[in-house]
Amino acid sequence: MARAGAALVIMALVGSALSCEAQDLEPRAFSNTPVGMNFLIAGYGYSHGDVTFDASTPIENAELTAHGAYLAYAHAFGVWGRSAKLDLVLPYAWVSGTADVAGQRRDRYTDGFGDTRVRFSALLYGGPALTLAEFADYKPDLIVGASLAVTLPTGHYDSDKLVNIGTNRWSVKPEVGISQTFGPLTLELATSVTFYTDNNNFLGGKELEKEPLYAVQGHAIYHTRFGLWGAVDVTYYGGGRTTVDGEQGAEPQNLRVGATLAIPITRQHSVKLYASTGAFARVGGDFTTAGIAWQFRWGGGL
Repeated sequence: MARAGAALVIMALVGSALSCEAQDLEPRAFSNTPVGMNFLIAGYGYSHGDVTFDASTPIENAELTAHGAYLAYAHAFGVWGRSAKLDLVLPYAWVSGTADVAGQRRDRYTDGFGDTRVRFSALLYGGPALTLAEFADYKPDLIVGASLAVTLPTGHYDSDKLVNIGTNRWSVKPEVGISQTFGPLTLELATSVTFYTDNNNFLGGKELEKEPLYAVQGHAIYHTRFGLWGAVDVTYYGGGRTTVDGEQGAEPQNLRVGATLAIPITRQHSVKLYASTGAFARVGGDFTTAGIAWQFRWGGGL
């Protein structure tokens, strides 16, 4: 049981930091995009911080550092006259974590490919499928959208190790969002739940279960006429309790705040800067994360 408890600790360290990259701090997830347009994105992110555990757990000085790179592709198209998008994300990460578990120092370093994510999103209201020429006259107002993201167990995984980049399980994340534009200002609100399959080969054949993770995110986005935009971001998430062979971990509850700045370089190239930090972490990861992404777009008459 002690080894399973240590596994819960170290796994939580890694899982918390890796999830910071995509833990529901994504502004403009349901914005309209001209049909036929393609996006290629390359990014880098850095996370460092502590993990807070329940007071009954004999864990101290838990820290983690993660460097992550990713390559993504997205394609915009129309579905029944509505704007839709399909995107694919391929991550790679370098992670090191340490913690004192019952007086013993535990540490681990690993690197490798993370789990691949595929997401389909569509605007259900207020987002007509438009060509680039038609898009010039489009004035966003109220938009309602939905998405479904599936994470595949393609990442590097070793069942004999406590820490892995891959999770050896599937996850499915449905999300709904709404946005309202007031001139140069757009307000967004979205909610999601992530469901996980079991990992039946965790740490030498143990069964790892994870409860659904619930999240709510909000963004205030200011657009300029030059294509530059900035956002203030906030997200709360809870649930996601992990169990290994019947031994439960604590249930995380976290509030994160962040900011995003997108800078157009040319008509086809842009750079996005982002950062976030934990504002509250009763149990879970209290990380500071920063990153940069380069985007190249083409097609659709551009």
